[in-house]
Amino acid sequence: MADFLYSLTSGESATLTWQGVLETLLAATIIGFVISLVYLLTHKKEGYSQAFCVALILLAPIVGMVILVIGNNVATAFSLAGAFALVRFRSAPGDPKDIAFVFMSVTMGLTCGLGYWIYAAFATAILCVIILVLHFTNFARKKGDSYVLKITVPETLNYVGAFDECLKKYCHSFKMSRVKSVDFGALFEISFDIVMKDTNQIREMMDDVRAMNGNLKIMLSTPESVNKSFHFQ
Repeated sequence: MADFLYSLTSGESATLTWQGVLETLLAATIIGFVISLVYLLTHKKEGYSQAFCVALILLAPIVGMVILVIGNNVATAFSLAGAFALVRFRSAPGDPKDIAFVFMSVTMGLTCGLGYWIYAAFATAILCVIILVLHFTNFARKKGDSYVLKITVPETLNYVGAFDECLKKYCHSFKMSRVKSVDFGALFEISFDIVMKDTNQIREMMDDVRAMNGNLKIMLSTPESVNKSFHFQ
């Protein structure tokens, strides 16, 4: 019966087998699930998207199935390429680490599709260990926490170098990144990229800056999101 069903669902040049499809889908799904778990573990602090975690699981078996279907059939490869060309993906540029996880899931799915699922499992284990080591050792992390400091000053204040001494006291490094006029030129908004020495001194730094800018608006936010911010006005 299985042979009869296979003959109805395959062409003369097909090399697919029910066992091969099952092994590829199971192996790729398990590997995708492991990759997704590692992603969850390494992104607890900064947050993550449920849809992205599900996508990591599904990418591996989907790519594996694509490779199984293509095989050595050039006509099938062109047909699938044409079908995928009709699909448009629109999304904001993601974190480089997220892109690496996507490539990892796709690569392991491709490896499973070629029948090397044991090698895919071994490579996944090694890569996951490397990712976890890099994560828990905070590899290449800057000393201190990075923020964007926006200071509003009156037009009568010469802002060039006015806050340097104050920022040197509380920051490892700082750099003026943007100056913008607001309220029809009556005020200026100055943006600094800073690296704090101690986040417990944020309030003290804000009080010193407010004493210098006439108690106008100040905002301190993380580079990743303006939602994680401290407002003083």
